[in-house]
Amino acid sequence: ALAHKEFKVYLQPKYDLVTKKMVGAEALVRWVKDDGTMIYPDEFIPVFEKNGFIKQLDFYMLEQVCEMLRKRLTKNKVCFPISINQSRVLLNSETYTADVAMVLNSHDTPPDLIELELTERIFSDSLDEMAKMMSVLKDLGIRWSIDDFGTGYSSLNLLKKLPVDIIKIDKAFLDETETSNVSKIIIRKTVELTQELDKMVVCEGVETEEQASYLKAIHCDLAQGYLYAKPMPMDEFEKLMDSAEVVA
Repeated sequence: ALAHKEFKVYLQPKYDLVTKKMVGAEALVRWVKDDGTMIYPDEFIPVFEKNGFIKQLDFYMLEQVCEMLRKRLTKNKVCFPISINQSRVLLNSETYTADVAMVLNSHDTPPDLIELELTERIFSDSLDEMAKMMSVLKDLGIRWSIDDFGTGYSSLNLLKKLPVDIIKIDKAFLDETETSNVSKIIIRKTVELTQELDKMVVCEGVETEEQASYLKAIHCDLAQGYLYAKPMPMDEFEKLMDSAEVVA
């Protein structure tokens, strides 16, 4: 499937809640078979994590994003930072940082256009080693984000120990804000804490104007969700970038 390019990069834009303009995107993988059948990540990612194929797939995604950005930069077209998920299996590799740097160098991709995304669930007690590894790539200019924030058991420790730039609040908290005042408080306080630590906050799964208004009221930085745009094939996303204004 990889050799036949059945794995496709889909991109879901991220928007500034104040300006309502696109400022970035998340790269998501879809498996599209020759007959047009689409398989979603929750079906195949767990299998690939067990058999080790996730290493090749994650780097394939990084390669595809870097290649797209380099082509656009060569043509002096607008580019936005793209976040790419990284699996636990990748992080356990001794050559991980060198491999990432090699991909960026081979495509001459500016590191500030790449954001590596880790889910909170992958972290264990070895935060010191993780922090060292992350710092190497952060020193190159790559940004780090933590996805699904609030769903694990060590959130505050992650903020204290890891060189993270962006926190992504899990969709579940936002879904519950309509019925749970507790979830509203958790999101608001997470935004306040994260920003006081000089990090940005993205809220995922924004589907209604009411949710967007609430996030704007509590000064959340960015939003991602169906209210703004669904994940789309790379060529569609490029057209969206072509029509977008650059936000300083």
